Amino acid sequence: MIDHAHDLEAVREATGRLLRATGELDDASLAEPSRLPGWSRGHVLAHLSRNADALENVLRGRPMYASSETRDADIARDAPRPLAEQLADLRSSAAAFLAAATVPADWSRTVTLRNGVTDSASQLPFRRWAEVELHHVDLGVGYELEDLPEEFVIRENDFLAERFAGHPGVVPTTAVTGDGRLWTTGGGADGGSVVVRGSAPDILGWLCGRRDGSGLTAEGGPLPLLPPL
Repeated sequence: MIDHAHDLEAVREATGRLLRATGELDDASLAEPSRLPGWSRGHVLAHLSRNADALENVLRGRPMYASSETRDADIARDAPRPLAEQLADLRSSAAAFLAAATVPADWSRTVTLRNGVTDSASQLPFRRWAEVELHHVDLGVGYELEDLPEEFVIRENDFLAERFAGHPGVVPTTAVTGDGRLWTTGGGADGGSVVVRGSAPDILGWLCGRRDGSGLTAEGGPLPLLPPL
């Protein structure tokens, strides 16, 4: 069972880490490239603020975004802002999301996300946790996949492995860590089974497209090429 209260506390902690790290930057460094192609650090921070707004909308029963075009335009508009404005927006948008999550509600209800995707409301705090943690890494400010909380890494690997399960472009695949944790995914493409071995953070990097898989080994075939998220 998903413990949304536990995940909300994890969101608070991850947001605090993000704000402390961002507070050490300056206006010039925000304009520098992030690890996401085509995005500056300012784009990443703007996206995180607007994502908090979007998930607050979902909690309150409103559409997540007015449209994909509006989402993209808002990020482009907010990306060039100076550090002080970015920090203020990060704090206020994060606080508004957490405040919306304190309103008594049926956490088992089904909610609608972007592009018509549906999920349990209880999953929204984890989705926000993932946004904060992974985009903190994307900033390229010294916070790496190996610095992520172990619980988060395991659960995000669970989530992503399920997402690619049965995908028509991915052969049957099992990812295994040295301590015996494993995830199965793919299975919709023709071909023999592949076993992928490596650390949990390296497996996460491969599953979420943050790493090229060079830290992994593959048995039974080449490392499967995963579709973009």
